[in-house]
Amino acid sequence: MSDVPLHDEPRASGMNRVLFLLGLSVFINYIDRANLSVAAPLLKDELGLSASQLGILLSAFFWTYACMQILAGWLVDRFEVKWILAAGFFVWSLATAFTGTLRGFAALLAIRIVLGIGESVAYPAYSKIFANHFVERQRGFANSIIGAGQSLGPALGILFGGTLVARFGWRPFFVVLGLVSLLWLPPWFRWMPRTPATGTLEMRRGPGLSEIIRHRSSWGTWIGHFCSNYFLYFLLTWLPFYLVRERHFSVAGMSKVGGATFFVAAISAPICGWLSDRWISSGATPTLVRKTFMGVGLTCNGLFLIGCTAAPDRFLVVLLLLTGASLGLPCSNLNAVTQTLAGPHAVGRWMGTQNFVANLAGAVAPALTGFLVGRTGYFYWPFLITSVMAWVGALHWVFVVGRVEPVTWGVRAKAIAASIPAGVEGSTLRVP
Repeated sequence: MSDVPLHDEPRASGMNRVLFLLGLSVFINYIDRANLSVAAPLLKDELGLSASQLGILLSAFFWTYACMQILAGWLVDRFEVKWILAAGFFVWSLATAFTGTLRGFAALLAIRIVLGIGESVAYPAYSKIFANHFVERQRGFANSIIGAGQSLGPALGILFGGTLVARFGWRPFFVVLGLVSLLWLPPWFRWMPRTPATGTLEMRRGPGLSEIIRHRSSWGTWIGHFCSNYFLYFLLTWLPFYLVRERHFSVAGMSKVGGATFFVAAISAPICGWLSDRWISSGATPTLVRKTFMGVGLTCNGLFLIGCTAAPDRFLVVLLLLTGASLGLPCSNLNAVTQTLAGPHAVGRWMGTQNFVANLAGAVAPALTGFLVGRTGYFYWPFLITSVMAWVGALHWVFVVGRVEPVTWGVRAKAIAASIPAGVEGSTLRVP
């Protein structure tokens, strides 16, 4: 047995290019999630959809995406994560391409459900890789690359996607994007190494799902993630429509403002990730660093967004840019908290369950917003509810989540004790 815990081993140099591919995959992932919102004004008119129907289409992705998370977490703990992520990527790319060929509401609804199945493996896979191949002081920056891709996808998707949709229509945008995305797969197969903590025996070294559910910090991360996702998915699904229909921006103007909001978030994320890692390297505890970034970030998210409801157009743009900047604080540290708490043997299952709860927000936020806009004709209540959700999330990350350090699992301790040969009970055993 190694004297050095797996999660304390230095990162292999080859993981830098894997990290690049992971950032690129989430960039594509979020373009695929947000592209329907870019096409929403044209699609609504072409198919004669009501605001409620549009809300259902925007939320349908999250029905299967959320429900598949627990299974996805189990899959990345049980099987080689390299192949699980590749299979999901293949499915979601084809689903995006087929979207551009469909013409009915029911068909679009079905393909969005398939898209959710494909993308469900992404975040459990990312966390499995980071927990096994990156140490604590590297995870802020590693997760910030995912956060940057998460923001850069909508930024360029809205900016260039809106421009392309306005010029060529929405259908070619979907078809070309889905097919070109498949070029990601060959370098992934070539560069991604084997992940050690995988398989039935490795899973037994971690806790069962019931033990994870009973842990207080689990609920803190799950509810806190739900609240932060509610905020993010509100922006992803309804910000373009809000700018065009309520603020009377042109499609091109919407593309610039909406794209700039997420582009600022993409710049903010790696800066915040680097700063958080530097703070930890200087001697600060992960608890202080991660909770500070989560609490401050989500509090600012809510403050800047609620200010948008009364702001004139020019000040609205400033507030949206500040909202984007503040998104970088939580998105660079959120998953790092879970990766540290769960450890390499349980991170897939914890993250899968966390993403199940968190992505219920994707089913609720678009549909509830569509309902409220349909009833009132305005976005005041959706903006207020989204801001309150951000503040509730901040409270959970700061006060409900415990110390950000590896959890000592009861089932794991028993397994280790049972593995000690007779006569050496008093010896010291390093836990990998």
